[in-house]
Amino acid sequence: MSVPAVLSIAARIAEELNVRVPQVDAAIALLDDKSTVPFIARYRKEATGGLDDTQLRALEERLTYLRDMEERRTAILRSIEEQGKLTPELAAAIAGAATKARLEDLYLPYKQKRRTKAQIARDAGLEPLALALLHDPSLDPDGTAAGYVNAEQGVPDAAAALDGARWILMETFAEDAELLGAFRTLVWERGE
Repeated sequence: MSVPAVLSIAARIAEELNVRVPQVDAAIALLDDKSTVPFIARYRKEATGGLDDTQLRALEERLTYLRDMEERRTAILRSIEEQGKLTPELAAAIAGAATKARLEDLYLPYKQKRRTKAQIARDAGLEPLALALLHDPSLDPDGTAAGYVNAEQGVPDAAAALDGARWILMETFAEDAELLGAFRTLVWERGE
C-alpha cells in the first residue's frame, strides 16, 4: 500500500471520528505493530492523544474496511485496464466510490462472467432487438421480433427472439451502477 493511500485513510477516519489526524496516525501505527485495542486504550493513551476504547474500536474497524476497499479499488482498476475498457470517467467514478457496494456496482459490467443466457442471445444477434424495444416502446414486439428469427442461430420463432431480448435487457439493467444504487437507496428508505 502506498503512503498517500494511508494518509488518505487516516484523514477520512479522523474526520469520521471527529479527532485529529496525528491521533489516528499514532493509533494506526500501534495497531499495525500488533497492539490490541485494550492495550492501546490502557497503556498508550498518551501516544493516541487520549482516544478511548470505543473510538479505538471504531477506528480499527473502519481502518480494516477502508484498506480492504483500497485493495479492491486497485484490483478493479487493474482488471478493467487490462480489458482495455478503462475510460477517464470510469476511473474517476471508481476513485470517488465511497463504499464497497458502489465499487462492485461500477465493476459489474466489466467482471469476467460465465456464459449467460444474455450472452447467448447477444451471440444470436438479438441485442439490436432488445435495444430497439427498449428505446421505442411504440414498436410491436411480435412484429419486430419476427425479423430476428434465425433457426441457424438458435432463434426458431418470435417468442424465442423476445425471450433472448428479455435476457439481454435484464442483464443490462442488473449491471447499471446508477440503477442499482438508486434501487438500493429506495429499498433502504422504503423497505418493510
